[in-house]
Amino acid sequence: MAGGGGRMGGPFARGFMTEEEKANQPKITKALLKRVFSYLTPYWKQFAFVLICIAVSSVMSLYPSVLTGKILDEGIIGRNKKMLIILIIASFGLTLASNLIGVLEAYLNAWIAQHITYDMRNQMFQHLQKMSQRFFTSNNQGDIITRMTSDISGVESVITNTFRNILSNSITLVVALIMMFRMNWMLALLGVCIIPLFVIPTRKAGKTRWKLTGEAQECNDEINGILNETMSVSGQLLVKLFGKEKQEYGRYRDANGRMIRLNIRERMAGRWFFVVLNTVTNIGPMLLYLVGGILIIDYNKNISPGDITVLVGLLGRTYMPVNNLLNIQVDWMRSMALFTRIFEYFDMPVEIENAPDAVTPESTNGEVEFSHVDFSYDPERQILKDVSFRLESGHSIAIVGPSGSGKSTIINLIPRLYDVQSGAVRFGGIDVRKLDLAFLRKNVGVVSQETYLFNGTIRENLLYAKEDATEEEMIEACKKANIYDFISSQEAGLDTMVGNRGLKLSGGEKQRISIARVLLKNPALLIFDEATSALDSISESKIQEAIDPIIEERTSILIAHRLSTILAADEILVVKDGAIVERGQHSDLVKLGGVYTELYNTQFNRPLGNIEKLEAAEAAAETPAEKASAGIGEIVL
Repeated sequence: MAGGGGRMGGPFARGFMTEEEKANQPKITKALLKRVFSYLTPYWKQFAFVLICIAVSSVMSLYPSVLTGKILDEGIIGRNKKMLIILIIASFGLTLASNLIGVLEAYLNAWIAQHITYDMRNQMFQHLQKMSQRFFTSNNQGDIITRMTSDISGVESVITNTFRNILSNSITLVVALIMMFRMNWMLALLGVCIIPLFVIPTRKAGKTRWKLTGEAQECNDEINGILNETMSVSGQLLVKLFGKEKQEYGRYRDANGRMIRLNIRERMAGRWFFVVLNTVTNIGPMLLYLVGGILIIDYNKNISPGDITVLVGLLGRTYMPVNNLLNIQVDWMRSMALFTRIFEYFDMPVEIENAPDAVTPESTNGEVEFSHVDFSYDPERQILKDVSFRLESGHSIAIVGPSGSGKSTIINLIPRLYDVQSGAVRFGGIDVRKLDLAFLRKNVGVVSQETYLFNGTIRENLLYAKEDATEEEMIEACKKANIYDFISSQEAGLDTMVGNRGLKLSGGEKQRISIARVLLKNPALLIFDEATSALDSISESKIQEAIDPIIEERTSILIAHRLSTILAADEILVVKDGAIVERGQHSDLVKLGGVYTELYNTQFNRPLGNIEKLEAAEAAAETPAEKASAGIGEIVL
């Protein structure tokens, strides 16, 4: 059923392009070619040697055909056993030497191709690492990986196949034709006239099979779509509940029937081709024997049976080079399209990069200042509008607001994941665009909502923040993050495997390890971006117990949906539609009757008249943690 869809790259497909390929043919320019061949420049000596090997191997591979004529004339017909043995040994030696040179050429070709793809992968990875967050949010992840893997891997085929085929086939064809015309121009001319009889059926059959293969691919996609829809758990449930078994079977049966008919037509097209091909390939030698025989018998021309045999052999060696060279244009266009796709990524400008006069201070106090900041991801929708606030060293602020109001965008501007359109973001009193990027990001630690852990051990994930961290430093960070009790309860301790993306751990455990990792980094500014929003109340409580002491001793920013998690902050900023609309302490903001009050009442469904109870509970609490828990307790009530 699925067998007819995946043969688009077969021998009949090489010389033909899909409609999509035709529509997206790259424009071949001198600049593009110069850029392509620039990757060969570091390896020009090896490549020159490859060219020599290809030339020598191609020429040597033709000489056994020439020696066959001498074997027949001088050895067999001339009854010279010694000459017969010498010529056979020479023919064998040339064949062996040609093959050995071919092995050397293949090794050098592969070596060059691998080193070029190595260079391109490194260049691409380094370039993508410099791209801003906008690039990764705007482009499909699968497309990025395809450019990094399949497209660059395809370059190897370009070097080992396309370039080699052009050279090898051209040399073989030219040398074979020269040899033929030097032996007998009349028979050589006859042989050249026969070549189109071989090429035309090949290309016609190829077009037919290419068309049928494309139709079979579409049919196969339709079948796979039916299977994906109806054989999934949800799809099967829907089919059963609506009683559509017969209808879905009919769809599948019809598509399967079309696939069978297309497969039969495709295979028969191939069979007819081979009949024509075998007939034509035999017509050529028979015509040469016929005309050559007539020249010998009737006209007593100076030509021997061995010469005719050589011409027949050389003619056979011209068929495939001619066919391959006719298909080279398509291979070449596909190769250039491949390079064009890769160069598209290389040519994407690096949006966030160090200023030429970037500053690297000895230290920073972590102070943050936003001054009339405007920002948008695209011109049609402004995200932040005239945002201004100041976070002093050692203090903490919380940023709250409805979803999509711009909270996370604000914190993304601090480590320069994006740059402001207007205004300025200052860190330690210096515009972040003037700071060295490595210094800036080293001093900004972010604990995000979607915690990412590498597939390895807890230790390896912690050391990602500080490669030379000691055991004591890791344990201390884990204790501060309220995760050390869990780690010590594990048989492997810090060497416990976390699984892919940390799937072996709960959400709360992953988040606390993430906090420990950031603490080990020891940044001047700590940012908690919705660090508890996706967790249950128990996990949230444990993380809150870890966060509250941390923000007491560090410059911190908290982004939160849950108002219960930000009561310990020194100041709360309320953001709506990209602007700061309210700011102050929790109790003051609740009384305003504005956005914060609306958020508060929406989350806790609490009438405004109970504020006094909350204020009394918070006033009685001594520590920020107690204040937070007191506030939570009253809110729940």
